[in-house]
Amino acid sequence: MSAADRDGLLAASAQLLFENGQTTEQTALAVVRLGTALGHHAVLLPRWGELIIHFDGPVSGQQEVVAAQPAGVDMHKVVAGTKVIDQLCDGQMDVGAALAALRTISRYPSVGVLRFAVMAAAGAAALGVIFGATHWSGLGLIALSAGCGAVVRRWLAGVTRNLFVQPLCAALLAGGIGAIAVRLQLSSALRLIAVCPCMVLVPGPHLLNGVLDLVRGRLPMGAARIGYAGLIIVVICIGLLAGLAAGGVNLPATGGSTRVSLGYDVIAAAVAVAAYGTFYAMPWRMLPIPVLIGALAHAGRWAVVSIGGGSLVTGALVAGLVVGILVTPIADRLRLPFAAFGFASVVSLMPGVYLFRMAGGFAELMALDGNASAELLASTITDGMTATLILLAIAFGLIIPRVLIKRFFPTFMHRAGPRPRSHRSGPTSAQ
Repeated sequence: MSAADRDGLLAASAQLLFENGQTTEQTALAVVRLGTALGHHAVLLPRWGELIIHFDGPVSGQQEVVAAQPAGVDMHKVVAGTKVIDQLCDGQMDVGAALAALRTISRYPSVGVLRFAVMAAAGAAALGVIFGATHWSGLGLIALSAGCGAVVRRWLAGVTRNLFVQPLCAALLAGGIGAIAVRLQLSSALRLIAVCPCMVLVPGPHLLNGVLDLVRGRLPMGAARIGYAGLIIVVICIGLLAGLAAGGVNLPATGGSTRVSLGYDVIAAAVAVAAYGTFYAMPWRMLPIPVLIGALAHAGRWAVVSIGGGSLVTGALVAGLVVGILVTPIADRLRLPFAAFGFASVVSLMPGVYLFRMAGGFAELMALDGNASAELLASTITDGMTATLILLAIAFGLIIPRVLIKRFFPTFMHRAGPRPRSHRSGPTSAQ
């Protein structure tokens, strides 16, 4: 085996996992396993935009640098790539075959446009049900907006590689359709017609991966992931408000929520989970698992809020804990990226309505200048705090079980090979 083969295999495997939603921790462990199988000790130093693989031992001081941007999520590629790594480490595949297989996997096509658009429409309509849409006309407009937005996103993906153009244009379209619906009096549910198609754009896996990096002390990587996700959310808000403004309509800064029965709530949550699993290219045979987990979590959240009288934040925390406990061992055993798997299971809990309503409130405050009412200011701040607390509850509900299970019950997890050695004074401290 030449040094070029070794370097190429390690670079291809790390790049494949890193760019398609795998956690930084699991990507680093995969590099360690491969390095050990190839007779070297390799350490991964991840940064936004590049991966540095440092070699100790006989080739100490050497390193391989590969460009990699963790902006995508594709569970099919992660599962297939991890299977190749397992086979090589177990001696069932040689280096040349593994490298060829990884390059083939990296060229797997994205989810088909029709399937992507249909599931985007179904997911947005399901979120509309969860947040209180009660009329078929409103649900139809939500589905139409989200489906058209998905087609636009796929078209733009072939035109530009800019990371923010797709969510901006999809949100702009959603705002425009929402404004037209109000102008033509097609539906009175402006808040949901405009907001639900934008909720399917929220980059949840990147938020979760960022929080995981922060918890594990990878501060630069965590900050980069969260910064990327935050910028996408800002771009979505800008597109949504600009689309509404183009039609001369404002997003209501206040609005009540409608209680949904348990049956509708759970079914809609299951549809939303299936939609997000499709977005992230989860293999069909695995899709029922997050659907069942998501339905169970949402039933728990409904019970906490509707029966127990708990707050939305408490309900989100309970649901997040349920998902975190169930997803942690399953994701590792199935070799699925935890953040994408976990977010798909809790997507129906995301506080998109509050986030976008807060953005509308701030826009209205700026428009009114010094004439804004105290009630408007209070409702805007309340929406922002509610959204923030729900996001934190979901994130920590998912992450705390994972950290505790991996620390105290490692036998529940699939064997992932040797752990990286500690190099407190060496380059791995940058992780």
